Amino acid sequence: MDAITAVGKLQALVRIPTVSNRDPALVDSGAFDRLLAELARQFPRLHAELELTRIHTHGLLFRWPGASRERPVVLMAHLDVVPVAEDAPWQHPPFSAEIVDGAIWGRGTLDDKGSLVGICEAVETLLAEGFVPAGDVWLSFGCDEEVGGVAAQEAVQELVRRGVEPWFVLDEGGAIAHDAFPGVTAPIGVVGVTEKGSTSVELTVDGRGGHASTPSRMGPTARIARAVTRIDRSSMAAHLPEPAVELLRRMAPHASPALRPLLAGAGRLRPLVVRALLAAGPEAAAMARTTFAVTTLAGSPALNVVASTARAGVNIRIMVGDTVAGALAHLRKVVADEQVRIDVVERNEPSPISPRDDAFRLLEDTITELFPDAVPSPYVVMAATDSRFFTRICPRVYRFTPFRMTKAQRQSIHSYDEHLGVDAFLDGVRWYRRLLERSGR
Repeated sequence: MDAITAVGKLQALVRIPTVSNRDPALVDSGAFDRLLAELARQFPRLHAELELTRIHTHGLLFRWPGASRERPVVLMAHLDVVPVAEDAPWQHPPFSAEIVDGAIWGRGTLDDKGSLVGICEAVETLLAEGFVPAGDVWLSFGCDEEVGGVAAQEAVQELVRRGVEPWFVLDEGGAIAHDAFPGVTAPIGVVGVTEKGSTSVELTVDGRGGHASTPSRMGPTARIARAVTRIDRSSMAAHLPEPAVELLRRMAPHASPALRPLLAGAGRLRPLVVRALLAAGPEAAAMARTTFAVTTLAGSPALNVVASTARAGVNIRIMVGDTVAGALAHLRKVVADEQVRIDVVERNEPSPISPRDDAFRLLEDTITELFPDAVPSPYVVMAATDSRFFTRICPRVYRFTPFRMTKAQRQSIHSYDEHLGVDAFLDGVRWYRRLLERSGR
């Protein structure tokens, strides 16, 4: 692998603003066209030697024929990115892909063009050496992951049509997470064996509206504000699913002496551990409960007009063990206002928990080989990925991004100053390559 060339490939793709939108009319399809053309230019062997099926508008499904059709593997990434807020204080322009302080800066470096290029570079270099995988390798690259994943669903339908039953599926999700937990010094190689369900709802209040000089009490904006406040201060019951317990157990030997007994005994000390997680900050607290985030607000179009309609969008991340129905019932109980209409925009239950069998051990062993200081562990992915749709055809769906990430980097995803270390990216390419080499053993 030529390191400079590999980094240049990632820069080239990050510079193309493939921003997705729920409204197809607002998507710059030309940007996606340019990205696909650039991908073909940067990875000519992959495009020449693998069978390609176009999926949805700009999704890609490659088949790399193996020595046999047994135990096929699916590697996933997505081409789209979330928008950039105009007033976000980026240190470097979000689509410049500048290299500063040993890192590539830009929207998509972590989510998810780093993985896209990492997978493609691993395949490209193996093709150049004449490597043939033991079983078929499928590369599934969605184009609308950030807005619901229609392309991923169509990719699954295509695999069903072809009779493909993957041995395992690997998508984005975990990472080599530094500063993962208070009091734990070692980086944790977290592999998602399940993910929270992602459900979005819209709260709406309608009213008469009118002139701001004669407001009435509890108009639409006031009712929405009260509903938002009630949601913010009322949480569902917290609990700890089995993958989270195992994560804490594996962290225990690397924790401070005071914390070690609590983590080691997470299974029998669940109530105490849950309280500790809730007190440890948002990232830790999200490991133990369903979360409700108010993400959008809309009211009057002018300062001197009383809104006739007010709206609030709420994104719910449903913990393994909870359900969409239970979360919606909690929401209605908490809002406690019949004048607040609750409409479900999208609903997804938590994903099934994938087994920790030979496929999981392959991921663990590859993590240990490439990142010997890291502690591989299962965990629950807090975000939603395209891989949730692949649970329909495969019981072994895992989520892991082979890049070292600090806490600040993880916080930059969907925010500002997203960046990926150059060395971390190159290690990730090596990880994907080694996984492909080992998967036939």
